[in-house]
Amino acid sequence: MSSDRQPIERFARQIVFESWGIEAQRSLSAGRALIVGVGGIGSWAAALLARAGAGFLRLVDDDTVDLTNLHRQALYDQFDAEAARPKVTAAARRLAEVNAGCTVDAVMARVAPANLDDLARDVDVIVDGTDNFATRFLINDYCVKTGKPWVFAGVLGAEAQVAAIIPGRTACLRCFLDEPPPPCGDPTCRQAGVLGMPVAAVAALQAMEAAKILARRLDAVSPHLLKMDLWNNTFHRMDLGRPRQTPPCTCCVEREFEYLEP
Repeated sequence: MSSDRQPIERFARQIVFESWGIEAQRSLSAGRALIVGVGGIGSWAAALLARAGAGFLRLVDDDTVDLTNLHRQALYDQFDAEAARPKVTAAARRLAEVNAGCTVDAVMARVAPANLDDLARDVDVIVDGTDNFATRFLINDYCVKTGKPWVFAGVLGAEAQVAAIIPGRTACLRCFLDEPPPPCGDPTCRQAGVLGMPVAAVAALQAMEAAKILARRLDAVSPHLLKMDLWNNTFHRMDLGRPRQTPPCTCCVEREFEYLEP
């Protein structure tokens, strides 16, 4: 795996971890990930994957850096906020400083049915850094239709949740959430607040699952939806199980993909 871009010595401490090893590192170095949204969760996940040696990261976001982002978003600083730099531009610059051997494709756009296939068809995993369920349902429909794994994560206040969804092997997002919460019933970080520590914690778990997928270690991918409340220090695991049959999941059983429709 040694190359001028990512010399093997850089990753010596993780290669000696018995469950990882050099083959996993080679696969990660050849792996490609799409990170949809590089705000709180997405910026931390991108930084961790780049440091671990991911070979290619495509970052997609249409937002700019704001001062209120800095307490929870890993790749930005006060100068980025003052200049209102596009997040993908600032993130790509910082990731190049972290690991110049990781190719970063920065796309300033909002993911939509019209562009998702162009953004995702050449990657091995999609990492959810979004802040709304409509986009997550779009990602879920696309991944189930194409058989591409993705890793869902969300955080609000001090509560967070994460799950790796492997089409055909696990339930999909719509197996346990039939439809997105209505906008008025889906509080955002602006309304309900969010702490930076749960963001970093859930992003680390998400990046770990994405790294396992990129390393072709699907046997090690967690089969659970993990929910945690870092304020009250509580953790709950729910078995994702197989695709829901009763009643049949509209998406992964009945193969209806309405969120892909323009």
